[in-house]
Amino acid sequence: MRRIGTHNVNGIRAAMRRGFRPFWDARKADVIALQEVRCRIDDLPLDAFDGYHVTLDPGQLAGRNGVAVLTREAPVRVRSLADAAVAITPGEEPREVPAERIVGRDLAPFAGEGRYVEVDLADAPLRIGSLYLPKGAAWPHEEGTEEKYLRKMRFMRGLARALTASKREAAADGRELLVMGDFNIAHTRQDLRNWRSNQKSEGFLPEERDWFGSVTGPRRMVDVVRSMHPDDDGPYSWWSWRGQAFANDSGWRIDYHLASPRLAKAATEAHVAREASYEERISDHCPVIVDYDTSALG
Repeated sequence: MRRIGTHNVNGIRAAMRRGFRPFWDARKADVIALQEVRCRIDDLPLDAFDGYHVTLDPGQLAGRNGVAVLTREAPVRVRSLADAAVAITPGEEPREVPAERIVGRDLAPFAGEGRYVEVDLADAPLRIGSLYLPKGAAWPHEEGTEEKYLRKMRFMRGLARALTASKREAAADGRELLVMGDFNIAHTRQDLRNWRSNQKSEGFLPEERDWFGSVTGPRRMVDVVRSMHPDDDGPYSWWSWRGQAFANDSGWRIDYHLASPRLAKAATEAHVAREASYEERISDHCPVIVDYDTSALG
């Protein structure tokens, strides 16, 4: 059994102050994907990663983005939008390591932004990706936002091709693909509380939802949490810090596990670890955790 989680931490140093490590210590996860690490290498709180090997693409934008995958064993392969990543071995200082670059015309402009990193596990036939997809914008409903809107559309085009290629390559190597993270898209009306008032908002635009539908399905990538909670509203994974959004559960489900079909069938339990109170929140996103019975995967 493998317990695998994803968590947009909205800054790893802030998350540590709010209880990041006790939370994950209690869950005993085998793999954790992080987004919005948002920290310079020299300032990383290394105690956040005790017991894990870390593969991090911090990006080059100070105080923004940054994705990582935490694993119990050092990965056997690293791929990224950049040609290098940062590795942290337990008890050692961070060091730069080569990464196989994920090529693609649409993804090339994002190479320095710390938005996607992918590893092949040493102790299971899995390829794991951590994703932080651009937020985008509500163009043409908001003036002056066309550039941000088009950047997100471009990233999504490139990501769709990259996922198809990675899934095919992983399968040829006897591996299943799992991509986790903050997609900044609520796919259906079940995935956000106030869907009626957000039909012209970034993250719920028709073209964003259509794209999500194009990369998911029973023969493509499976939305694991939705497959296990087909009739539920939510479970939501993001709430604004402002107002009463958290108290009223006025959230969005934008953090996902997308798994290749064979791996999705191995999922035995899936849940969103919503904190009990506003004061206990670690981030504006809460972790999404799935248990997979990988014993039959080989």
